[in-house]
Amino acid sequence: MEGFHQKPNIYVGEVTLKVENLDRALTFYQNLIGFQVLEKTDQKAVLTTDGKTALLTLEQPENVIPKEGRMSGLYHFAILLPSRADLSVFLRHFLSTGYPLGAADHYVSEALYITDPDGNGIEVYRDRPSKEWTWNNGLVDMATVELDGNGILAESNAEWTGLPAGTIMGHIHLHVGDLQKAEEFYTKGLGFKVVSHYPQAVFLSTGGYHHHIAINTWQGVGAATPPENSVGLHWYTLVFPDEAIRESAVKQLKLLGFPTQKEADYYLTSDPSGNQIRLK
Repeated sequence: MEGFHQKPNIYVGEVTLKVENLDRALTFYQNLIGFQVLEKTDQKAVLTTDGKTALLTLEQPENVIPKEGRMSGLYHFAILLPSRADLSVFLRHFLSTGYPLGAADHYVSEALYITDPDGNGIEVYRDRPSKEWTWNNGLVDMATVELDGNGILAESNAEWTGLPAGTIMGHIHLHVGDLQKAEEFYTKGLGFKVVSHYPQAVFLSTGGYHHHIAINTWQGVGAATPPENSVGLHWYTLVFPDEAIRESAVKQLKLLGFPTQKEADYYLTSDPSGNQIRLK
C-alpha cells in the first residue's frame, strides 16, 4: 500500500449497507468474500479484516424493501487488497464458488466485480504501483480493458484464508442525479480534485490517487433518492487528516448550502443525491 489512504489525504474509511436478510448477506460476505464478524446483533453485523477495524456494516432495516432501479445510491464499494498475489488467491477461491464474476484492467488497477445477493455492487481490486500510472495535465489515464486472469492466477498458489488483514476500503462509486451538482459538492465542499472523466462519470481523489470517489449518472439524469427503508447504501465515512481540515470542509459545505449536523464523533451530511456521508 502506498499511503493514499492515510494522512494527509481524505479517503473512504467504512461503508454501511442495508440488506433484506442479514443472515443471507452475512453468509455471502463471510464465506464468499472473506470478511470476519467484529460484532453482531439481530439487525446488524459489523465486519472486519484485521479483527479490530470496522470496514463494512450490514443492517437489516424494519420493513425493508428490495433495491429499485433508476435510483441514486451505491454503484459499488471497492475493497483494495494489499498485493497482486492476494488478488490471485481471492480470484482462485471465488472461481471455485461458481458465483458470477466480472473483471477488468483499468491500467491503474486490476479489478473483479461482484454483485451481492441484494444487488449491491462490490469491486475487489489491487493497485498497480503509482509510478506505472500515466498522468496528463492533472488527469490520470484509466480505461476498461480485458483482465489477464491467467496472469493473476499464476501469481500465487497460496491457500485462501479470507481477506488479508491489510485489506482496506479503496474507494466508493456512486450513482447521482446531477453530475455537476455532485462534482461541486465533492470538490468545492469537501476538497477533492477531479482526476478523470468517463462518459457521464467523474473520478475524484486527494493526494494524487486514481480515485477515492467516483460519481456517475448511469441510472439516468435526475435519478431519485431511494426510500429510507430500501436496500442499498446507508452511509459511508470520509476520514479527514485533522480537525482543522474537517472544520474547514464543514464550513465550505454550509457556505454552498449543504446542511451538516454534528453527531457523536462525526459530522453527518449528504451529497445532492442523498448519499449519506459521515465526516470523521
